[in-house]
Amino acid sequence: MTQTIVWSDFEKVDIRAGTIVKVEDFPLARKPAYKLWIDFGKEIGIKPSSAQLTKLYSKGDLLGKQVVCVVNFSPKKIADFTSEVLTTGFILENGECVIPLTERRVPNGTKLA
Repeated sequence: MTQTIVWSDFEKVDIRAGTIVKVEDFPLARKPAYKLWIDFGKEIGIKPSSAQLTKLYSKGDLLGKQVVCVVNFSPKKIADFTSEVLTTGFILENGECVIPLTERRVPNGTKLA
């Protein structure tokens, strides 16, 4: 069963829209992943993220996509790379990850409410 939270819990999570501006292979990651650089606009800037999206997406598929990310987690060191934001996704039973996209483009850095 899902744990119930209160509104103040949700407010602690800073979820923003950003556009993927650079994608690289990440051969040093334990699980297949890409290195992403995501533009969150002037206030936050471009932030790196490691994302296990290789099963469903090519690098070309991801470039230019506007994704939904958590921007206020502590940075996480993964092999030789520091991931500063969490790119969100829906994990399927077979381990594939489907990224949620904005229905319409919004300014980079727009906060999810």
